[in-house]
Amino acid sequence: MMAIIQRIALVLTIIGAINWGLIGFFKFDLVGAIFGGQSAFLARVVFGLVGISGLACITLLFTPLREPRLDVERPRNHHYATEFGEENDLSKLKDE
Repeated sequence: MMAIIQRIALVLTIIGAINWGLIGFFKFDLVGAIFGGQSAFLARVVFGLVGISGLACITLLFTPLREPRLDVERPRNHHYATEFGEENDLSKLKDE
């Protein structure tokens, strides 16, 4: 359940980052444009959810990164023959 909440928080944080990027580069507030301006109730709700999501994503900074597992057992089915059959041994040919 916590992983789902973290994913939702991460998506909302990314939406907020994109919105801030649009504001910074183009002076365009996408969330405000969609929900009726920056002071509209729905826009303020979205801004609040993005802020809470940013706080929730702080926990991702302190979770340790997973180490790759090197002890994975893999089946050993090594078949290096070609699909046309056995290859001829050319090492026995003599130079003429």
